[in-house]
Amino acid sequence: MANIKSQKKRIITAEKARVRNKAVRSELKTAVKKVRAAVEEGDATVAQDAANKAGRLLDKAASKGIIHKNQAADRKSGVQKLVNTLK
Repeated sequence: MANIKSQKKRIITAEKARVRNKAVRSELKTAVKKVRAAVEEGDATVAQDAANKAGRLLDKAASKGIIHKNQAADRKSGVQKLVNTLK
């Protein structure tokens, strides 16, 4: 454990951020899974709605610095390609 007061505060702050980031990453994975499930069922409208929601979540995570903007773009592209297989 650190002896310096500012470092103790940074440890606490970093832990809060880690927990928050973990929750957001989990939410992203869930959103992408919903798209995949809709594609497997063959429901194009539900898949497109899920893809739109996943895209918004990915953009938000990228803007907050939780994931890199290029990773968000790649994931959005992959999700939309899945949805486009139904059309």
